[in-house]
Amino acid sequence: MNKSTFVLMVVTFWLLMAAVALADRLAISSSIANIRSGPGTSHEILWKVEKYHPILVERKSGDWYGFTDYEGDKGWVHKSLVKDIPTVITIKEKCNVRSGPGTGHPVIFSVGSGIPFKIIGKKGNWRQVLHADGDKGWIHNSLLW
Repeated sequence: MNKSTFVLMVVTFWLLMAAVALADRLAISSSIANIRSGPGTSHEILWKVEKYHPILVERKSGDWYGFTDYEGDKGWVHKSLVKDIPTVITIKEKCNVRSGPGTGHPVIFSVGSGIPFKIIGKKGNWRQVLHADGDKGWIHNSLLW
């Protein structure tokens, strides 16, 4: 490998790392948040999300965060509705929530795709989660984003 190729590879690596570092994973902290088409209340409301919905902030405009969610959908949310909270969202059509971290524990309830939770504990590949309505339990990491 010649010196020019090596330098190009190093620069490319650092640019990719910088792009990843700019994306902050945050979560909705209010009970409901309007997701808008642009940075400001004059922009159309595209959809609404509930508390603990995780987002990947990619850009900022004043007090507004432009983000991508777990489905790749893009929108804008006011920064006052977002905090740095460890959260996940279910990505499978049926996710069993168990009383403990493992398949040997009973299922206490099941949820579909798109249900956000706050992470309150971890054990191996299992996450102890809390929903905004107070329900809690354990979900395997493979079912989450």
